[in-house]
Amino acid sequence: MQYEPISVFDMLKIGVGPSSSHTLGPWRAAERFLGFLNAAGLLTNIESIKVLLYGSLAKTGTGHGTDIAVQLGLCGYDPVTFDVEKINSTIAAIQQTKKLLLGGVKEVAFDPKTDIEFLFTETLPYHSNGMTFLATPNNDAPVAKTYYSIGGGFVKEEGEDTVLNNDVLLPFPIDDADDLLRWSIKTGLSISEIVAENEQAWRSEKETNEGLEKIWRTMRDCIYRGCHKTGVLPGGLNVRRRAAVLNRKLIGDVSYQNYEEWIGLIRKGGSNFRYTLDWVSCFALAVNEENASFGRVVTAPTNGSAGVIPAVLHYFIIFCDGNDPEKINKFLMTAAEIGSIFKKESTISAAMGGCQAEIGVSSSMAAAALTEALGGSQKQAMMAAEIAMEHHLGMTCDPIGGLVQVPCIERNTMGAIKAITASQLALQSTPDFARVSLDDVIKTMWDTAQDMNFKYKETADGGLAVHVPLSLPEC
Repeated sequence: MQYEPISVFDMLKIGVGPSSSHTLGPWRAAERFLGFLNAAGLLTNIESIKVLLYGSLAKTGTGHGTDIAVQLGLCGYDPVTFDVEKINSTIAAIQQTKKLLLGGVKEVAFDPKTDIEFLFTETLPYHSNGMTFLATPNNDAPVAKTYYSIGGGFVKEEGEDTVLNNDVLLPFPIDDADDLLRWSIKTGLSISEIVAENEQAWRSEKETNEGLEKIWRTMRDCIYRGCHKTGVLPGGLNVRRRAAVLNRKLIGDVSYQNYEEWIGLIRKGGSNFRYTLDWVSCFALAVNEENASFGRVVTAPTNGSAGVIPAVLHYFIIFCDGNDPEKINKFLMTAAEIGSIFKKESTISAAMGGCQAEIGVSSSMAAAALTEALGGSQKQAMMAAEIAMEHHLGMTCDPIGGLVQVPCIERNTMGAIKAITASQLALQSTPDFARVSLDDVIKTMWDTAQDMNFKYKETADGGLAVHVPLSLPEC
């Protein structure tokens, strides 16, 4: 195994829904292609551009917004800062004028219907999420670059070294769960404390905390928006938003002005099992309904699984007295470290591993983070992560209509509840007697991914995607 330093901010990225692999990744790939053209002095000489989408990107690209993402990326917009309310009007303008302002500086002819090709029957050998950008300069031969969206918004150029940050030396290098456990035992540091030390190889403690607070604010704002928006999600499945309806049922006829007042009212409602369960589900639904609507979310570790960690974190904040900036930052650091181990040893791409690589990993991340936050030991946190993944093994990715809606949105509620259950089990257990380690379950997940039929890996070619009519409304 090759040593790979992965930062918290590699695992937790601010972006736009509905998919980290099919939206954020292609958007970033388009930005990288722009950078190549600019560095080569070709940007202002380009006359035309084409985008070829392969494999899973082709099969579910329209439903996942891949075509939209590459257009916005080629225009030079950034997914972290671009106003999501302007996505529809920007894409409509390109469609109507059949022109694209490449990098914001060079107008080129571009018809999305013909210049974005969905090669449904072709898959590139390295990864199912492959794409090629072809640009033709004035009176010159076309130039091309091929990129792969390998999960969680990570992008790799063809032939590029897959190792991130390979010039970074960490005080506690970690490739697998055994490494993490060994450092924990040797130093006595918690998982989040080890992560905090490692993050200083990239930036100051102050900068890390500020970055984590920005991640947290994005998660918080996403939940609040999602819990107050009604209507039907885009895409044609007629899926109605449920988080706002559930929020109104639970909160009652009470007025409030902001997030803080809202959280205070939720806390006053008590902590009985059904009430807590409903709120955790509401939080998860809210995030992924926003995600399905091209809203701003945080990959955790992906967009399709973006609701699990915020939902469990809100459970901790509201029902476990965790409303403290330091506790929140530690929660996020622990979650990110577990996710990075899955990425190194297996995959966080549903196109490679099915939904176990998304909801399963996010549930595992949340379970470990909650366990440490509730006072569990390092071994208990890793035990919780193992339990959560063990009970997601084999989960397929079969999005109806290629949309990140059914069954994706509800799966986030299940992943959040499983994370809380896994945490409780680990906190009441003695990890020294556990029969399955976190590394064992990660290796098993990868083996399962290798054996899984391709049609169950984010292709919409199997499972629910072929058995449920597209016109069937969601209740």
